[in-house]
Amino acid sequence: MNTFMVSARHEMLNTRRARTAHLLLFVFVGMIIASSIIGWVTNRTVTGVYEKVVADGLTTAPNPFAGVTPLYYLRNAVIYVVLIGSLMAIVLGVQATLRDRKAATTDLVLSRPVGSVSRLLGQLVGLAGVLAASIAISFFVSWVIISVINGSPLGWPNTGRVIGFALLSWVLLTTFALLGMLTGLRSKQETTALLVPFVIWSAVAFVLPQIGTAARPVSLLNPVPAVSSTGGYFDIVSMITGPVSVTEQFKTASSIILRDTTVTGNAAFSILILVGVLAVMTVIVVATPRSRMRSGLNE
Repeated sequence: MNTFMVSARHEMLNTRRARTAHLLLFVFVGMIIASSIIGWVTNRTVTGVYEKVVADGLTTAPNPFAGVTPLYYLRNAVIYVVLIGSLMAIVLGVQATLRDRKAATTDLVLSRPVGSVSRLLGQLVGLAGVLAASIAISFFVSWVIISVINGSPLGWPNTGRVIGFALLSWVLLTTFALLGMLTGLRSKQETTALLVPFVIWSAVAFVLPQIGTAARPVSLLNPVPAVSSTGGYFDIVSMITGPVSVTEQFKTASSIILRDTTVTGNAAFSILILVGVLAVMTVIVVATPRSRMRSGLNE
C-alpha cells in the first residue's frame, strides 16, 4: 500500500511540475469552458436573426432554439473531450512511464522489494487524479456558465446528467492515458512511444468509424456519432468495428446523457463497452513484466 500511495503522489507531483502538462491541461479546461460560451453565442445569434426575419414578415416558423434544454450548451464539449482531451491524456500517460525509464528511476525503485503492480497502479491513480481534477474544474465552471445563461441554477436532474457526462469523460481519458503508459513501457525509443498511440487514436477516432459507416471524414468531427449505413457489408463491418470505436461509443452515450434528441441508441451498452475497455487496458498495463519496466531506451 505504501508503494501504491507514494507512486500516486509522485506522479501527481511530476505532472504538476511539467510545463507541457500544464499547457495541455489549460487548453483542455479552456476549450471545455469555451464550448458552453460558443453554444450560448450561437443561440443568441440565431435567435437575433430569427426575430428580425419574423419582424419583416418573412417567416412564421418557430424559433429553432425555442425550448432547448440547458444541456444544449454543453454538447460541443463532447468533441473537445474526444480530440483535445484524448491527446492530452496520451501525452500524460507516455510521460509518466517514459520519464522513469529515461532517468532509470524505475530500475532503481524495482531493485528493492517493491511490487511492480503497486508501482504501475499508483502511477495510474496519480494520472487519473490529475484528469479527474481537470474534468471537475472545467465542468463545474461550465455548470456555472450554463446556470447564468439559463437565469437560474441547473436543477438536480440536469446537474446529475452533467456529472454523468463528466464521469464518462474521465473513463475515456483514463483509457487513453493507459494507452500512453503502455507505449511508454513497451517502446524502445521516445519518438515511437509518442507516435504509436497517436496513430492508434487516429484509427479509433476516424478510420474505424469511417469503415463501419462510410461517413465523410469531416462528419466525424461532430459531437454526435456518425449515422451507420445499412446493407449486407456495412451490417457485418459495423458489428466488428462498432465496439472497438470507443470514441463513437462515447459520443453515443454522452449525447443520450445530454438529452440530444437527434441521437438514438442504448447508452447503457455504450457505457458498458467504455468501462470494459478501461478494465482491459488496466489489466494489460499492470501485467507489464518487471524486466520490461526496468529496460532502458535505445536513443
